[in-house]
Amino acid sequence: MIPFLLALQFLTIIPVRIKEISGQKIAASMAYFPLVGLFLGMILTGVNLVLSYLGFPYLALNVILVVVLIIITGGMHLDGLSDTADAFLSGKPREEMLNIMRDSHVGVMGVLSLISIILLKIVLLFSIGGFSRVNAIILMCIVSRWSVVLIMFFFPYARQEGKAGLFIRGMNLKIFILSTIVAITCAFVIWDIKGLIVLLIAAIFAWIIGKFVSRKIGGITGDTLGATIELTEVVTLLIVCIGQGIIYG
Repeated sequence: MIPFLLALQFLTIIPVRIKEISGQKIAASMAYFPLVGLFLGMILTGVNLVLSYLGFPYLALNVILVVVLIIITGGMHLDGLSDTADAFLSGKPREEMLNIMRDSHVGVMGVLSLISIILLKIVLLFSIGGFSRVNAIILMCIVSRWSVVLIMFFFPYARQEGKAGLFIRGMNLKIFILSTIVAITCAFVIWDIKGLIVLLIAAIFAWIIGKFVSRKIGGITGDTLGATIELTEVVTLLIVCIGQGIIYG
């Protein structure tokens, strides 16, 4: 139970306060990242159901869903995305990019990345209808949280010290396999084979991000992990949107 609560504490602003945290427990919490995603997806699904029942306009409903997700996660993944965009689009060498990601100021590229990712989520959610919508919302949250476990398993940490290093140094095959089993089970239960296809494509996309980032700065960072979550959420919605178009088009 403690590892799950730790995962909830790390990935959301839900008031879970576990004071005594060992490196082993921090590492073990990664196995529960997909379950935190499931929890977030259920919250969004509940909000979607209530607002739909109250007759909210479809566009307003989607905007609210995106805002609710930002609030629950404290915007921390968006912060990682903006820092990553500022660094990687700066054209600077490795060390300077790492310094840019540590800078608390947000640059033009960071702002544009935030605007773009939020608009993409709203538009893609707006484009998905029917039962696929509920599946997409839940899968988006599960797959994106599992994606960072995947890249933490395959790629090294780019810094000598930092919060993300605690997770990466504690990563092992057992944690990765357990997290993957949880993600696969959730994806299959939610949307059978289609859920597994979404998970596979998103996993390939996340691995490509990890590979690209590692080539640029010698590994991954907490900011690039946040960026991976945000980008994988969009890719998951995009896959569902394309699949829906193929089936009903």
